[in-house]
Amino acid sequence: MDNSKSAKRIAQNFRKLHEELDQYVIGHDNLKRALLLGLVAREHIYIEGPPGIAKTMLAELVSAAANLDFYFYQFHRDTRLAELVGDVVIQREKDSQGGELIAQSIRKGGVLTCEVCVLDDISRSPGEALNVLLRILNERQYLQEPIPLLTAIATSNPTVDDYYNEPLDPANLDRFSIQLRSDGLIQENRWNQVKEVIDLYSSNRFSDEIKPKPILNREIFDEAYKVLHSVVVPEAVKRMLIDLLDRFVNQYKLDSSNSLITDRAFLVKGVKMLKAMALTDGRTTVEPKDLHGLAYMTTYRVPEDIHRNVGTLIDESIQRVGE
Repeated sequence: MDNSKSAKRIAQNFRKLHEELDQYVIGHDNLKRALLLGLVAREHIYIEGPPGIAKTMLAELVSAAANLDFYFYQFHRDTRLAELVGDVVIQREKDSQGGELIAQSIRKGGVLTCEVCVLDDISRSPGEALNVLLRILNERQYLQEPIPLLTAIATSNPTVDDYYNEPLDPANLDRFSIQLRSDGLIQENRWNQVKEVIDLYSSNRFSDEIKPKPILNREIFDEAYKVLHSVVVPEAVKRMLIDLLDRFVNQYKLDSSNSLITDRAFLVKGVKMLKAMALTDGRTTVEPKDLHGLAYMTTYRVPEDIHRNVGTLIDESIQRVGE
């Protein structure tokens, strides 16, 4: 296989997917890019933002346009694990002595049979169900059997009293490699895009029907994941990553008391993010600019003031090592 040609073809396919999303949701390019990176890298995504900013809509659209099996679940305070993994089946069975037993099993469904799942209002989930669910999502297996899941997309309203929810435990939140905080176009002062939305809804051609074209298929995602493993991370980029982490810990004093700068997140998942950035750009070699993909991972892993400036910090590490 010519990985270089495959990378260009993969990037072209994902550009088409991005363009299809643009047909239905104006703006939110950061969120769209994060969704595509999550699908390429097979990493889970957490999106927090107020109602009405297209969090759930975009997650559903990307699943439909990607032509992947999709499952949606909206959490509530009484959510039980069985609601997420299928139907509980109770049946009578004979034991070895000819007696009768009552056996319980699961008819698989929900997160066990989909390729993309959207977990809406995840911060409302009871802890017991959530802990088991996250283990299933990250191991991608249930009762030692593999599941077809590529990516789980969790959404949540801001954790303030007005929304009657509670923040996820940091350890649970860390299970979502890609993390975003999103606001609406109005709150972000994106007035050109605000005008586009107004124009769209003012048009006589506007329709409430949302049926994106199926752009991709599972085979493309499998090819992308195979090529992802062969993407090269040059030594200079590795040193830049180490320099950034060094500054997080020693210059900005980020430790276990105020951040989640973990080996799993930044030495394993972070490298996958760098590779996904390169691959969705049609390259089989990571470049320094791909380090900006780490901004998708720092939203809730570092203090907010550090995250706001992470782009500058990355540029500084690129320059320091490049010199």
